[in-house]
Amino acid sequence: MKLLRLHHVQITIPVGSEAEALEFYCGLLGLREIPKPENVLKRGGFWVEIEGLQIHIGVDPTPKTPDSKEHLAFLVDKLEDWRTRFESGGVNVKDGKGVPGLKRFDIRDPFNNRIEFLEETNI
Repeated sequence: MKLLRLHHVQITIPVGSEAEALEFYCGLLGLREIPKPENVLKRGGFWVEIEGLQIHIGVDPTPKTPDSKEHLAFLVDKLEDWRTRFESGGVNVKDGKGVPGLKRFDIRDPFNNRIEFLEETNI
């Protein structure tokens, strides 16, 4: 018996904010929306996918606080190009604490979900 791989993670957005979240996650980040199964469509939200990992973006009436620690983390290339993209789009970029072998920064989506971007420095 063993764990095989991570299948999905879930974050939440406020009820009724799917259009703004789609613009952020599919437009700005470039993630691909995937169909939700019919039996969970009525719950709201949407699903996206990157390299076989699903991110379920659900709705929740309880807003996130600006200091919440739960987060998504994306390994990227050209970290500084991502920084420029976010700053040009009016997204606040906050440098992360150092981790050996990684450069990183955080942003918050429009709903206060923390998203970390990392680039390996010793490859």
